[in-house]
Amino acid sequence: MALTEVTVEITGSIWKIEVSEGVQVEEDDTLIIMESMKMEIPLLSPVSGTVKELKVKEGDSVSEGEVAVIIEG
Repeated sequence: MALTEVTVEITGSIWKIEVSEGVQVEEDDTLIIMESMKMEIPLLSPVSGTVKELKVKEGDSVSEGEVAVIIEG
């Protein structure tokens, strides 16, 4: 099975995590909601599969390009 690393597209903070490890997701499902410059920005799944690992937790500060989620599928 292929692993897909989902990276954040903008520097900000993790406001809410919508999934947990082991959960099945479909392409374009919301994985995480970020907050940046007072805007809520969803991080969407680029593929269908199973959430293998969450690399962040709510409240974390993240930088553009940082891996947030690994999906197996």
